Amino acid sequence: MNVSDAIRLKRAVRKFQETPLPEDVIRAILNAGRRSQSSKNEQGWQFIVIRDKTTLKALSECGEWAKHLAGAAMGVAILTAEPTAKFQTMFDAGQAAAYMQLAAWELGVGSVPASIYDAELARQILGFPPEWHLRIALSFGYPLEEAKLTSAPKQGGRRSLEEVVHWEKW
Repeated sequence: MNVSDAIRLKRAVRKFQETPLPEDVIRAILNAGRRSQSSKNEQGWQFIVIRDKTTLKALSECGEWAKHLAGAAMGVAILTAEPTAKFQTMFDAGQAAAYMQLAAWELGVGSVPASIYDAELARQILGFPPEWHLRIALSFGYPLEEAKLTSAPKQGGRRSLEEVVHWEKW
């Protein structure tokens, strides 16, 4: 699958099969995040891989829209330095998330991001040090509905280029 197809065809997957992800698939996904662009090559992130179902369930309670983590084969918490200190920190975390999701899609693995609103509860669950912060976690797994991997994009699913692009000025 080429990059353009992955971008055009990727779907958010929130319901997963019970099948665990093989180690080589996990490493390919994580390496995509590790290799993502980073402002000044600071690589200001750390990843916590979560496969334990009890931990995934607990983390799913840390955000109103994070419930899908409970059913994932794997979660990845993307930790950053204080996100309000530097804009590029959160931008870089987003880049890592996007790279991981596109790599997963190419491997037949679905994913979706979760916003973590109860950061201190997440810290208690995952045990990361106080200088690190968690705002984004990703769910990964084989889609429960396998047709999601090959379904065509919805008609009208995205606004047209003309609706969102301004040339030179607004």
